[in-house]
Amino acid sequence: MDPATADRRPGLPDALLDLLLPSRCAGCGSGRTQLCADCRHALESAVGRPVRPDPPPPGLPPVYAAAPYAGAVRGLLLAHKERGALRLAGPLGRALAAAVPATARHPADGRPLLLVPVPSAGHAVRARGHDPVHRLARAAARELRRAGVPCRAAAVLRPVRAIADQAGLGAADRRRNLAGALAVRPAAAAGLRGRRVVLVDDLVTTGATLAEAARAVTAAGAALPAAATVAATVRRVGRATPTRPE
Repeated sequence: MDPATADRRPGLPDALLDLLLPSRCAGCGSGRTQLCADCRHALESAVGRPVRPDPPPPGLPPVYAAAPYAGAVRGLLLAHKERGALRLAGPLGRALAAAVPATARHPADGRPLLLVPVPSAGHAVRARGHDPVHRLARAAARELRRAGVPCRAAAVLRPVRAIADQAGLGAADRRRNLAGALAVRPAAAAGLRGRRVVLVDDLVTTGATLAEAARAVTAAGAALPAAATVAATVRRVGRATPTRPE
C-alpha cells in the first residue's frame, strides 16, 4: 500500500448518511439539525494545545489536542464513533487538523505530511460499520490540503494481536494491554523510512495507545512523530500555552 494515496476512498452517498442523522444536535441536543451553529463554532474555533497525561507512558511523543473531552465535543465524538453520524467527520476533522502542530506541517524532506490514524480493532470496525479515526484522519488531511499543506492520511498501522477492552483499565494496565499490539503493514514500511509523521486519534486519555503507535512507526524507520487528537480527557488537559493558530 502506498501511504501517500491511502486516503483516496469513495464516501457514502448523502442519502444513506441522512438515514443515520439524529433529529437534534449531537453536541447539545438543541434544534433539529445534526450540528447546531454554536457547536459548529466550538469546533471551528478550536486551537491545538499541548497536552500531557500524568504520568506519561514511556515513549509518548508530544501530543496536541483541539479541545477538552467534555460537553458538546464529547457528544459529537460519541455520535460519530458509536452512532454512525458520519457527516460529523468533516467538522471534527477540521478540529483535528487544528491540533496538528505547525512545526510538523512542512517536513524538511519536502514530502507530504503523513497523518497516521491509530487503528481500531477489527471487531469494532465491523460492529460500527466504519473506522472512525481513519475517517477523521482523511477529513483532517483534506482540511490541511485546503490550507496549502501537502498532506495524506495513511492507514499504515494494524493490530497484530487481540487487545482487551480498555474501559475501566488504569494507566499501567492499559500499557500492558497494548504493549507490542501494533505494527506497520509490511507493504507500507518502505514508505515510512525517514518520514516525519503525525499520529492521530479521536481522544487521548492515558496516552498508552499513542505511545504504542509511536513505538510501531519508529520501529519501521519513521522519524520521531508528534500526535494530534480532537480531544483530551479534562483531567489531563495541560496548562501549556496554546500553539499559534494557523
